[in-house]
Amino acid sequence: MIANSIRTCFPAAAQVVADKAEDINKLNVFPVPDGDTGTNMSLTLGTVVKEVNALPASATMADIAKAITHGSLMGARGNSGVITSQILRGVAEGLVPAKGPDATPADVAAALRNGVKVAFKAVRKPVAGTILTVLKDVSTKADELEKTDVTTDDMLDQLVIEAYESVARTPDLLPVLKENGVVDSGAFGLATFIEGFVNALHGHAGEVSDFDPTVSTDDAKDHVANVVDIEINDDWTGSQFRYCTEFLFHADSPNFDEAACLKYFATMGDCELLVGSNPDYKCHVHTNRPDRVLRHMLHRGQIFNVFVHNMDLEAQERTDSIRADKQAAAEPKKPLGFVAVAAGSGEAEILRSLGVDVVVEGGQTMNPSTADILEAIEKCNAESVIVLPDNGNIRMASEAAVSAVEDVKACVVVTKSVLQAFAAMFVVDKDASMEENAEAMAEAIQDVRDGEVTTAVRDSQAADGTPIHAGDVMGIEGGAITVVGSDVKQVTLDLIQKMQDAEEGDTLTILAGSDLTDEAFKDITDAIEEAQPDLELDAHRGEQPLYPVIFSIE
Repeated sequence: MIANSIRTCFPAAAQVVADKAEDINKLNVFPVPDGDTGTNMSLTLGTVVKEVNALPASATMADIAKAITHGSLMGARGNSGVITSQILRGVAEGLVPAKGPDATPADVAAALRNGVKVAFKAVRKPVAGTILTVLKDVSTKADELEKTDVTTDDMLDQLVIEAYESVARTPDLLPVLKENGVVDSGAFGLATFIEGFVNALHGHAGEVSDFDPTVSTDDAKDHVANVVDIEINDDWTGSQFRYCTEFLFHADSPNFDEAACLKYFATMGDCELLVGSNPDYKCHVHTNRPDRVLRHMLHRGQIFNVFVHNMDLEAQERTDSIRADKQAAAEPKKPLGFVAVAAGSGEAEILRSLGVDVVVEGGQTMNPSTADILEAIEKCNAESVIVLPDNGNIRMASEAAVSAVEDVKACVVVTKSVLQAFAAMFVVDKDASMEENAEAMAEAIQDVRDGEVTTAVRDSQAADGTPIHAGDVMGIEGGAITVVGSDVKQVTLDLIQKMQDAEEGDTLTILAGSDLTDEAFKDITDAIEEAQPDLELDAHRGEQPLYPVIFSIE
């Protein structure tokens, strides 16, 4: 059934766009180079996926179209996200009248025609060379193919090719794209989504489809790639409007005047969009006075989910990111690089000082994804990379990233804390191989014993059965709660003493968390020096959340 195909393929296509979001962002120069098109399209698609997934198994195409329309309206972000929402709405609604179990070429062509109708109606001033151009070109191609004896599968393959060829033509239609050496970001995002959908339909979710070699999609994509050589544009004058303002709006009156609203938006800025139907709308405008826009709409209904973005700052971030990528590409690869995970800014600074190339933000309650770690490995610009997860919960994501990385040798040294990573980095020999260093680092962390001090958020019990109540301070050793008290300093002292009694160490490295003041930290370290005169103390600010004190004894 068509409904089942949509439910299966839409999430796969959305994931492809999410995976390519950063690449799409870097192409973003129109209407302003704020570098968020890929992110906004991905967020919009992600909201639709959640809404469609929530439907019962018996949902019809009409049900799915409603979910797509509502989900994309509620989740639309930015100019590109709002336009994408209208494309999705038009195509989904266009498939509802289809009668057969599977979509015919006529059904596909009709759906795309409706997508063009709805999307172009939403944009007051359509611009050639954008996402709308690709949509129109793909629809025109579908109309041509409908008149032949093409199968639906062959038709979809050729529409993917047309989408990428249309993307490659966008610089010839929009001068700002040619000036910056890019294709249109929204257009590329739409082509990526279409290919991801068709791949999934053919049973190749996340893969390159096996298209007819006489009309190769790879050739079309290569054509796009040849156009894309992103230039750094430091003299961008930008839009005369600074703030991308978007929000959801619920009209108070059934007589809400949509035309008057759009006319007002036009007096306040540009890129004005108002999509939806009474009483629920998505509003978008680039303006210097978001306060006035919001005040105007408050007199006509309720506003919520407000997002205001400074496009000047986002444009500079995009330029900085492209410059960094170009510098990295120009530099020869180093023999060995290091990736580590840190929960606080102080931890990250220490790791960098010890030779870690890329620090990934993460920790106990904010585990980075496999994609985050994979991106960090690639940023190292090294032939071989060692990853230090620094938390047991991040080990699997690290190992998955190492397995997925291409053209780089990589391995994981299983550090369970950032303090183990410190010890591991101390024994690095830059002249040795990845394998030799990994072995030496794994051996070094065997002598590191970790202690953590934090506050209980619920009732529990310690390793010895001592009851723990919410708000108690806990001392944790090797993952087990062994000390319970009411004071961070005393629990820290008791935990250190307990660990010293079990096995005496020589050096104690201690990090202060973000919630611990300098004065309180000094009070704790002074008390440690008095209680443990034989321990060499190395104190730093780690700025990790949730844990006012973490330490290691070696």
